[in-house]
Order: sequence, then structure tokens, then C-alpha cells
Amino acid sequence: MESCFGPYMAMFVKMEREWKLNSGEFINSCREVEGKYLDLLANESTDKKPLWAIGPLHMLLLESHDSSSSTTSHECLAFLDEQDVNSVIFVSFGTNTKFSQEQVNELAIGLEQSNHKFIWVLRGADKKMDTEKCEGKDGNFELPKGFQERVEGRGMVMRNWVPQLEILEHSSTGRFLSHCGWNSCLESICMGVPIAAWPNNADQPYNAVFVTDVLRIGISVWSWAQREELMTAASVEKAVKTLMGSTEGEGMRQRAVELSNKIKNFVGHGGLARKEMESFISYITR
Repeated sequence: MESCFGPYMAMFVKMEREWKLNSGEFINSCREVEGKYLDLLANESTDKKPLWAIGPLHMLLLESHDSSSSTTSHECLAFLDEQDVNSVIFVSFGTNTKFSQEQVNELAIGLEQSNHKFIWVLRGADKKMDTEKCEGKDGNFELPKGFQERVEGRGMVMRNWVPQLEILEHSSTGRFLSHCGWNSCLESICMGVPIAAWPNNADQPYNAVFVTDVLRIGISVWSWAQREELMTAASVEKAVKTLMGSTEGEGMRQRAVELSNKIKNFVGHGGLARKEMESFISYITR
């Protein structure tokens, strides 16, 4: 059990078992991605409560977003505008991932040695998560000496919020090095962007396996079984090069694009996603 579950998974399972008053469930997913698994969830329910897959919910944000209405573009998007198609890897690990300063150094060196362009979101230590040995001056990670100068022009390190959806949607973004939180996975899948999986806790190890072994649109950089190990710069470099510059990586990209197109048809006008919502409306108005 220890090797299968992240530290917060047991808490989520307990909450699910205690939540017995609901009349049904909304799932932020769609049947093009998890069809047979959604059916399994519905069938294993002892009281046969209905289940509606009404996602991906972030697609609603994209529909309401008008990039032309924005008077200023985020600097990440301006950087992407100047790059070739599928030439940049986006690196982000959410808000609760725990890294040591040593691990940050290895990641930085790996990205540098890959010689690929990147946008790396590097936030400061989250003290609420009791992150050990991860903060430098003022609670922020420190980068290897001279790193910023050596990657100038091909790499960006962002310390604050970035528009992740718009970055993944951009044609220059070719791959995503991610912690595999479900929202991040779903956003990347919908944009046709393959994932380099680096799970850290909760449901992320499961999501990583789903992306790499089931959908086959990503590779594993670091598995849950390796959670006590330091991921070396050489391993990071190899993963980035495999995903960005190999036949294997291109095959993943093609499968990701095909799945993305299916999802867009599913949620588009006249798509089957509408039937999910109609089923829900029919249920609550019966």
C-alpha cells in the first residue's frame, strides 16, 4: 500500500466514503478520455447513483476568453510568439510539490543541458506543506550560479503566476513537464501536448500511469517508487530530449493531437457532452 498511495490519497478515499448524501456525481472528465473507467465507477456504486462527465471544465474558460480583448500579453506568451512551432517545453509542478534545493539544481542543469527551449515556473517554498530544505534567500529557491545567463534567450524562469491554459494552447508549446495533477493533465491532453510525468503526491501517481501507460501520450521522468531518490540532471536531460526530439516523442505528440481533436468534437456544438448535461437536467427536473 505504501508504494501505491501518495500521502493524501487515504484522506481523499475517507472523504469519499463519508460523502453518502449526494444524489449523483459530476466528474471533470469526458468519455473520450475515460469512457470505460467512468462506466466502471457508475457500475460499482452500490446505490447506482448517476454519474455525469461534464468536463473538461477548462474548455468553458477558453470559450469565454478573447485574446484580442487583452491589451497586454503576458511575457511568457510574448516569448512563445517568437519561437518555432512545438519547440518549447513548459515546466510546472503546481503549488504543493515539494522539492529540495539540491533537486532544483539538478532540474536546472538538466534543462540547460537538454539544449531545448523552456518556460519553467519555479515558485518559492510552501511552508504550510512543511517543505524541508527547499528555500533559499527570502523563501525562494536559488538557481545554479550563471544559469540565467547561460540560458538567456532560450529559457524563462517565472517566479509568479503564469497563464497555464494559454501557454499550453500556444502553438510553440510542444511538451509539458508536469506533476500530473488532474487539472494539468486534462488541460494538456485537451491541447494535444504530451506530458513528461513527475508525480509528487495524492492522485498524481495514478494520473501519471494513465497518461504514460494507458493513453500513451507521455513518458515517466520520475515514478512514485523513486520518491525518496534524487532525480539527476542526466535523467531530466534524457527525458526532455526523448520527448522533444525523438521518433518516440513524435508518436506521443501525434496521439495527443488525435485525442485532443476527439475531445474538441465531444464538447463542441452538437457534441456528446451536451447529452451529458441534458441527462443531468432531465434528472433534476423529473
